[in-house]
Amino acid sequence: MEPRDLGPAAGRTINDIGHDIGRRSWELGREPEMKPGNQQPLLPSLRLDELLDELQVRLQAVLSTRDRVYALLEAVVSVGSSLELEVLLRSIVQTAVSLVDAEYGAMGVIGDGGELAEFVPVGLTAEQIAAIHHWPEGKGLLGLLITEPHPLRLEDIGHHPASFGFPEGHPPMRSFLGVPIKIRGEVYGNLYLTQKRGGSQFDTEDEAVVIALAAAAGVAIENARLYDEARRQQRWLSATAQVQQHLLSGAEPADALAMITEKALEITGADLVMVSLPIDQGEQVRVEHAAGAGADQALGIVVPMPGSITEQVITKAERVTVPDHGSDERVSSDARDRLRLGPMVIVPLGAPGNVRGVLSAGRRPGSPPLPEVAAEMLATFAAQAAIALELAEHRRQAEQMAVFEDRDRIARDLHDLVIQRLYATGMSLQGAMSMIKAPAAADRISKSVDALDDTIKEIRSAIFALQAHPDATANSLRARILYVAQEMAPALGFAPSLRLEGALDTLVPADIAEHMLTALREALSNAARHAAASRVDVTVLVDRELELTVRDDGVGFAPGGRRSGLGNLTERAAALGGSLVVESAEGAGTELTWRVPLSAQDAED
Repeated sequence: MEPRDLGPAAGRTINDIGHDIGRRSWELGREPEMKPGNQQPLLPSLRLDELLDELQVRLQAVLSTRDRVYALLEAVVSVGSSLELEVLLRSIVQTAVSLVDAEYGAMGVIGDGGELAEFVPVGLTAEQIAAIHHWPEGKGLLGLLITEPHPLRLEDIGHHPASFGFPEGHPPMRSFLGVPIKIRGEVYGNLYLTQKRGGSQFDTEDEAVVIALAAAAGVAIENARLYDEARRQQRWLSATAQVQQHLLSGAEPADALAMITEKALEITGADLVMVSLPIDQGEQVRVEHAAGAGADQALGIVVPMPGSITEQVITKAERVTVPDHGSDERVSSDARDRLRLGPMVIVPLGAPGNVRGVLSAGRRPGSPPLPEVAAEMLATFAAQAAIALELAEHRRQAEQMAVFEDRDRIARDLHDLVIQRLYATGMSLQGAMSMIKAPAAADRISKSVDALDDTIKEIRSAIFALQAHPDATANSLRARILYVAQEMAPALGFAPSLRLEGALDTLVPADIAEHMLTALREALSNAARHAAASRVDVTVLVDRELELTVRDDGVGFAPGGRRSGLGNLTERAAALGGSLVVESAEGAGTELTWRVPLSAQDAED
């Protein structure tokens, strides 16, 4: 620390000044010496007043230096007391501004690419901040401090050759003092101080004070970063454990993916996190789950898979970083319009060759990108979650196999025991009819035999349904009907009853089967949304024509009160030469019958 400029007394110590004052005082105490022939006393030129003034100046300088050292020590203690990184950075800037009596101050945090990743200003009002066209980007004079991290003190910023000028709306600034903040030998950022109050310039003492503060700030920032990383690791371990426990306890994959989205938002510090899954045999991708700012706008976004960032992540099973979501050409226009995002990280949800989807974490436009440690943690979390999903899938498959084996056993018992006994009972009743003379009794037995036949048909339909495994017989129409019924059960609040008759898997062409499944799904969807029913019966019959009947006991609707989607079903049936009939009355439920012929001749008839 260099001494202040104290004029002619510079370089003299307080002891020297005290010695001079003592000598002058001794000389003044002696009797004046008389020269021969001269009656005037020979008084030396007195400099006592000058020496006292010099001593006062020196004492004031010592007191000022002491006060400044105390202020610096208090500042060092103050900046080291906080472990919240954002609070700490602002506190460092505010302390530096106070120590050197600057009007403005800021800290620029250097990112991975050598540019300013974060800028923390102090001294600007909200109106001044709003008027600035854009934050500094690490160019010009600030860029010089990044490439050459050494203290820099200027009388006028505009006169430096590297000065890049101020953005539009920026307040005028002249004097400048910049000091780097280093952590373990690496530059973390820079302290910028401008416009010393009173119109004076920053001196060497100001520079020394800020350098000392920057050294203490580097230690405090490192402690805050370690603390923040430890907390993030703890949150990551907790989130991973919760997701695995949730999945292995029997939760549905959709619930698990929703939890993964919430936990990823928590551990990364992103503004928006999304889970996107492929649909339409991988031709498109849809945002199925979202958490954070703008989650409602993100849900349901569908974009083409070919040429997208998602395709790259799924195909290569690798992380992709997007510097600016709003300007990247690989992002669809719909996604850009609905999502206001800047930097984004996208990671695969699964291992290579078995990627289920992607997990995306983004920040608002203008925000710094996610730290590398957060991006790596996101990728690791997604991989762990995908493993848990895989384990849960295997567990569900094992449970389904146990259920299927049990259903096969029940189907065999129904076929080998129940149907055979019912068939034998019917044959016995038919044989006894010839011995009955009363016509009324014979008619009653005949109806009983017909009821047994109907019961046998229903049991056979139940056997077909029990033996239909959706995962193992994906091409079976019976299995697909059962799958649609199971799919719509949560929306209905109960499972619809099924009655399937005829050779559905052999007589129904594939195109007609697709139309019938669409009609079934639409009918069950309408019942779930509008009927308020407690029971829904589905019957599918096939002979010379395919007939689908969906009957509910709901509120019904008045004639002419058509439901959404019925017009489309009518057109589908008409295109196949068939028809759609809807019978309903208020309070009496609804019955929908969708019928199409199975041959061209039947269609002409």
